[in-house]
Amino acid sequence: VFGVDEVKSVSVTEGESVTLNLDITKIQEGELIWRFEQILIATFNTQNNERECHDSTAGGRFRDRLELDQTGSLIITNTTTQHTGLYGVYNRSDININIFSLTVYARLPVPVIISDSVKSSSSSSSSEQSCSLVCSAVNVSDVTLSWYKGNSLFSSIKMSDFNISLSLRLEIECLDDSYSCVINNPIRNQTTHLNSTELCQPCAEPLHCCGFTEAVIRLVLSALVGVAAVAFLFYDIRSRHLQQKKSLQTSQSHTD
Repeated sequence: VFGVDEVKSVSVTEGESVTLNLDITKIQEGELIWRFEQILIATFNTQNNERECHDSTAGGRFRDRLELDQTGSLIITNTTTQHTGLYGVYNRSDININIFSLTVYARLPVPVIISDSVKSSSSSSSSEQSCSLVCSAVNVSDVTLSWYKGNSLFSSIKMSDFNISLSLRLEIECLDDSYSCVINNPIRNQTTHLNSTELCQPCAEPLHCCGFTEAVIRLVLSALVGVAAVAFLFYDIRSRHLQQKKSLQTSQSHTD
């Protein structure tokens, strides 16, 4: 049993190579032994630099995939999910030098978005249309599938099972191009952006989407402008009438 601080966590994606680096400050003269889940997989002699890989052990899962560099660090090429596990380095006295926890994640597929159905609900005064979408991914393991609107998380589902099919539904009234579906594990992600022109009905332009409150405000403002215009016209006509009347009185007084 090892303490948490003694275990070094390493993560890679399937198909990549990974190097488990020895702590050279702990290396002593003599033979070093590499084990995977307590199964011998490689040996390294620090005195004469002899290196040997036992890649036929552990069920043959390491066949033609193991290398040791000049420091005794272990290199695993073309990794698969079967290489996930604990790797330990020991000296001849069976004293632990390093422990590594390697996690190999399967490659992530690109999520697929399909239109599931278009539902309509009508009332006496209006008809609203909703859109149902499904984002899915097959043969995935230990992943999270999520819907995003812009940079904001809309909904998500997480599964830690192996080689399953995962799907997540999205119900909205109208679509725009800010929606996207993302599948991710702790080290990678794949994103599919929603193309609203190919699936459900896109949202109307903002100019045509004003709400009831905004419409009332615009109507009141228009009415106020109309009243002001009428008042100004009435004042102008009255002022001219008074001026004409005053001019006529002045002319009559000069005549008398």
